[in-house]
Amino acid sequence: MYAQAQLHSSSAEKTNRADASARPRGGGDLFCVYIAARAPGSRLIASPSQPETRAPRASGRRKPTTMAADSGRKPTANGGKAPATKASDSGGIARRLPRLAFVLLLALAYRQLQAPPPKIPGTPGGPPVTSPRVKLQDGRHLAYFESGVPREEAKYKIIFVHGFDSCRYDVLRVSPELGIYLLSFDRPGYGESDPHPGRTEKSIALDIEQLADALELGPKFYLAGFSMGGEIMWSCLKYIPHRLSGVAILGPVGNYWWSGFPANVTRDAWNVQVAQDKWAVGVAHHAPWLTYWWNTQKLFPASSVISFNPAIFSREDMAVIPKLAHRTYAYQARQQGEHESLHRDMTVGFGKWSWSPLELEDPLPGGEGRVHLWHGAEDLIAPVELSRYISQRLPWVRYHELPTAGHLFPIADGMADTIVKSLLLGDE
Repeated sequence: MYAQAQLHSSSAEKTNRADASARPRGGGDLFCVYIAARAPGSRLIASPSQPETRAPRASGRRKPTTMAADSGRKPTANGGKAPATKASDSGGIARRLPRLAFVLLLALAYRQLQAPPPKIPGTPGGPPVTSPRVKLQDGRHLAYFESGVPREEAKYKIIFVHGFDSCRYDVLRVSPELGIYLLSFDRPGYGESDPHPGRTEKSIALDIEQLADALELGPKFYLAGFSMGGEIMWSCLKYIPHRLSGVAILGPVGNYWWSGFPANVTRDAWNVQVAQDKWAVGVAHHAPWLTYWWNTQKLFPASSVISFNPAIFSREDMAVIPKLAHRTYAYQARQQGEHESLHRDMTVGFGKWSWSPLELEDPLPGGEGRVHLWHGAEDLIAPVELSRYISQRLPWVRYHELPTAGHLFPIADGMADTIVKSLLLGDE
């Protein structure tokens, strides 16, 4: 009787081992948890050091046996073995819950960090194209706006580069009697110009050169740029100086990490910013991949310019702000989404450059042109300290510091004409 019971148990054990080996190995974590929970002390897996022994087969015809006669134990589905407890299964899953929660949090964080795709002009779901555009060599389009006198009649041709959160219509308002043709355009990701995810401090200078060639402005032209567009003037002086007759840099944003600045200069400029801009600018430089999330989350204050914080405007800025009431087109600046316009501006403008304007030699030697740098001493958006130091280091820069002006001085009455006359005719 004992031999028969042992034979019955051994046969069931082999069946269980065969079932276990027949399961697919890639059956998922729950299956692995189940096996791991049952493994300690289980006979499902035979030990390699202790080969399985079998009872010798009884001679003669085997008598039928009944389960009741088999050592008085109740029959079980697995040959007499006690099933794994539910506590073991739930304990194995519970040990893995922190891992699953961590993976879930990572997935949610990754989703929050990813900016939505831009709404490209002229495509389904994107804004309509209402302005003329030129096609660049890489297939992107730049939308532009012409003002002043007709191109064919102009004495001077100036390309104007708009600032942060602006568009092609934000251009200097100059008197028509000056005989100036002004060409402004939407920088990549703004207005109706295609985004450029690979934008760098160099690429925008090359875009400007292609725009000038497409509109046949001639071998040379003048440039003027304001705020973030003013910072771009340094790139143009480095990469396309042979195309420039003169440059006006107006209230430029400065990169606090450009090499060549003494520590006290960058510290003083840095501390002019409001606290939320210190964080926003720091994120754009040190963790550009976090810029979208930082400026769209609600836990901390985002960039003061993006959130329209009035604390960044000086007294004179507040006096000229009513002049901006005509900007009924202001929505166009962000119509493709904030990431490819505002956030991309920040990650490039405050990013890690391989060179510094302080390293530039005179790009317009021999009196062939002039570089004028204008800055308001009360500028709270682009601190004057950086421009002031650059002008001291670069003798070929003609520096104009306005003692009571803030950031918005170019739109003050008469300033556009003053700036343009200085650029074209000199300061004499």
